Amino acid sequence: MFDSAVYRRRRAALVASMQQAGQCGIMIFAGNDDLPSQGSASSVFRFRQDSAWVYFFGVDRPLWAAVVDIDSGEEKLYADDVDIDDIVWMGPQVPVSEMAAGAGIAATAPAAKWYEDVRKAIEQGRRVHFLPTMRDGNIQRLVRATGYPYDAVRTTGSGAGAHASEEMIKAVVALRLIKEDCEIEELDAVGELGFQMHEIARNAIAPGVYEDEISAKMEYFAKLRGWGLSFETILSQHGETLHNCARHTPIAADRLVVVDAGVESFSHYASDHTRTYPATGKFTPRQRDIVQIVADCNALAFSLTRPGITYREVHIATVRLMLERLKDLGLVHGDIDEMQAAGVGGLFMPHGLGHNMGLDVHDMEEYGENYVGYDPDQQRAKQLGLGNLRMARVLRPGHVVTDEPGIYFIPALIGQFKRDGIGRDFVDYAKLESYYDFGGVRIEDDVLVTPDGARLLGKRRLPASPDEVEAAMKR
Repeated sequence: MFDSAVYRRRRAALVASMQQAGQCGIMIFAGNDDLPSQGSASSVFRFRQDSAWVYFFGVDRPLWAAVVDIDSGEEKLYADDVDIDDIVWMGPQVPVSEMAAGAGIAATAPAAKWYEDVRKAIEQGRRVHFLPTMRDGNIQRLVRATGYPYDAVRTTGSGAGAHASEEMIKAVVALRLIKEDCEIEELDAVGELGFQMHEIARNAIAPGVYEDEISAKMEYFAKLRGWGLSFETILSQHGETLHNCARHTPIAADRLVVVDAGVESFSHYASDHTRTYPATGKFTPRQRDIVQIVADCNALAFSLTRPGITYREVHIATVRLMLERLKDLGLVHGDIDEMQAAGVGGLFMPHGLGHNMGLDVHDMEEYGENYVGYDPDQQRAKQLGLGNLRMARVLRPGHVVTDEPGIYFIPALIGQFKRDGIGRDFVDYAKLESYYDFGGVRIEDDVLVTPDGARLLGKRRLPASPDEVEAAMKR
């Protein structure tokens, strides 16, 4: 946990934001519960606290809850101290009052009282604000506390309806998007762990080695030095499948290996890096061409990242460079602006340039990507690629985003484009057939927007260009 003053300041800022938006009533929070992994309540997955709870309260224990009164500013935490049965199984635990003090809150009550206090507020006609949640257990707790139907609790909207509070979402997003100095320190530290974990992967890549052998070494490191993985590792010779978590085959000598992985720190901040490696440590000429394009796109995006520009503009400029270089290879032809208007970029890069990152590797996206990644005056595009951009906002100092361009040769997508006649005037579909077994390439860095530009998070940068990668893999 940070100093208690950090949590008091964050909650005060949230209350002030809600008041400025003309909101009243109470905000309610539910920390995560344990998730059973099998048929017994005592067999559970490793506990991971809700990120909004971590941000505003810091207490990393299951089944806590809170109420923050927008009108009065009063705050109360709800949890139960352990009894002798708990102590037998878990050992002595820190008292609720002591943990609450660490969050900067003096008032506490038993866990069951939370339900009573929320229902009382509703009976008094007060507005109850809460955030959307992905956890079914938390949805059930909100249903029990509010009396709202299950489906209503899962929806988002404004006004007095029985659903998650749009006003609270906007206020929380505005706070969490801009990282504080203490958060940047955590992100720098976990960025260094991410660097070290990727070194382990790079040094283990060789023909005949099973993908799972490498990912297991990475997960061991992540759990040894941090909380664990920040997401399920993507380590695959089939990088054309964007989220390919199948890791059951030996590495073939002629393949590229995409490694997209991150570490989560004990404070729950995330890293997220991607590199693409040749199985033998040496790129073929064709592999080198594509990796160099992606490395140049990554570098261009970083050079453009600064306050005042939209990340949508950075995405568009990056895809433009990609198409120019693919044109040099003869895979596309014609006017670049017309190609972009036709959506040709999405054939090769069907995802957006990057996403927000922080306490979640895809920060706050459970609240809705458009709330997190788009300014109120921005509209999400419908085009493949640009329409998948998770972060399009005007950049401000304190934003943390990923810079992850890629080029993928996806036979099914190429076939679909060809059948639909998309890009028929620009794409050499016959030449693309020779790339059907190529795979994919992605290069990703974690970037902090600074007052005068941007910098990478962590102490060191992983090798990215073909020359750098080959030098690092030289054995």
